[in-house]
Amino acid sequence: MKQNVQAGVKVYEYSREAGDFHAENIRIENGTIVFDMVSPIENVTNIELGQPVPINIENGIAAMALAQLSGCTAEELRRGMKTYEGVDRRFDFKIKNDQHVLLSDYAHHPKEILQSAKSLKEIYSNRKITVIFQPHLYSRTRDFYMDFAEALSHFDEVILTEIYPAREEPIPGVTSELIYNNLDNKVERQMIKKDDVLEFANDRDFDVLVVLGAGNLDNYMRQLSEIIKEKEQN
Repeated sequence: MKQNVQAGVKVYEYSREAGDFHAENIRIENGTIVFDMVSPIENVTNIELGQPVPINIENGIAAMALAQLSGCTAEELRRGMKTYEGVDRRFDFKIKNDQHVLLSDYAHHPKEILQSAKSLKEIYSNRKITVIFQPHLYSRTRDFYMDFAEALSHFDEVILTEIYPAREEPIPGVTSELIYNNLDNKVERQMIKKDDVLEFANDRDFDVLVVLGAGNLDNYMRQLSEIIKEKEQN
């Protein structure tokens, strides 16, 4: 309890690393996140995130604090956190094993992409991460292509498709090449047509593959999953 706002009202603080409710002993390794929650009610050990994204440590602390204050037991908290899989197209894992990881992420703004890249690099620090990115809107690409290039350069390999126009008409001189040409020199890169994504995936093997953007590449996730699972059987 930090203070009394008014008689009988308790105020609690939470965060990833400090506050009445917080995490400690965080273990992040090869696609899993496990941590302990320090609580003024009851400490809870070995909490595994069903959606292993670093930002969900703090989100999870907030959710578990409310649940614990409402009477949930430690085992109920563990089960709830482990079985929560998140929402569609937000770190949406389709395959996750020692051979391959495939996920879809709706991130389409440079700041979102940067957080996605940093999160994946944190949970898969020893694996090669490839992104297939479909830029969304000509105007956004025109205005933020340098920011897109900087954010995407945090991945190990960048595959760019043509821009998804949505509601817009083409803008002269605005293509995915604006991003491509400004990627960091250390990044492996390639440009392909959206319609060639499945053929490209069939000819390649991947370690961690994320399909990124707000366009229609997500329509290929079922076929991409089938292609990768077939590789695992051969």
